[in-house]
Amino acid sequence: MKALWLVSFRPIGSSRVNDFYQSLFVDSIKSIEFDITFSLTQFDEKNVKEFIDNKKIKNFYVNIPKTSLPKNKKYSNKLMLENSLEQFLENDFQYLIYSTADIIVPNNLFKVLSKLNDEEFCALVYPNTHIKNGIIKNSFWPHYGIDLIIFKLSKNKANKFKEIIKEYNQYDWGIIENFYIAASEALKMKRINLYKYLNVLKFENDYGAFAEDRSWQIKSWKENQEYFLNFLKHTKLSKLYAFGSYYYLLYKIFNLKDLNFKLILSYLIFYPYNLIKKIFELVKKK
Repeated sequence: MKALWLVSFRPIGSSRVNDFYQSLFVDSIKSIEFDITFSLTQFDEKNVKEFIDNKKIKNFYVNIPKTSLPKNKKYSNKLMLENSLEQFLENDFQYLIYSTADIIVPNNLFKVLSKLNDEEFCALVYPNTHIKNGIIKNSFWPHYGIDLIIFKLSKNKANKFKEIIKEYNQYDWGIIENFYIAASEALKMKRINLYKYLNVLKFENDYGAFAEDRSWQIKSWKENQEYFLNFLKHTKLSKLYAFGSYYYLLYKIFNLKDLNFKLILSYLIFYPYNLIKKIFELVKKK
């Protein structure tokens, strides 16, 4: 069994904090006893090739110049996925995995996956255990973000995946997990939340090192929302994937078999807490 791991790295040398998190991420992958190859698509980020070579991990490395992207765009998860699907189809892989590079991956990941009886599936871990300023927050608070998504799929399904993303675009920040969960539905794949078996540690990035403030994120998310709506129309999926935020995503990944006490707490906190919070915010505005 082999896994192709779709990921992309921030520039090395621009932020000690981000460099440290990315190094921890790669080391967590290397500690797993499984045949893993990175699918790396970079966009002129400095020193990444040297970083990966020094880490001595198998990889397909592709660099797409920023000049080939639309003006002022930094990267594209759509282009990353296109490359990884080509690599998946040309080689002998059983798993296609997407993750960010600011997490620590549990070393029992593939032991857990091997116990799943389904031939094809989309597995994920939600919520993450959030780490901020070196402090581990509780492991059940429903933070936004699904940063580890695992597809077990056949070549036939990978070809279908490649086909449906022809009507999709994505640049910079936002919509990524919304897209992957929607894509799993379009591909008619079972979704499984592995939270009760796996603990994914998630670090808070040093966004200040790259001028990626909240206003930039919101602008990027809204632009990608339009691309995503076109994808949803083409695949005949609900627009709530684009408008329902995590209220809809968590509903779509809900499965009684996946629940444990902490995950029940997460759902109980997320829906009542956030809905009440939004109501208070609306009242204050009036």
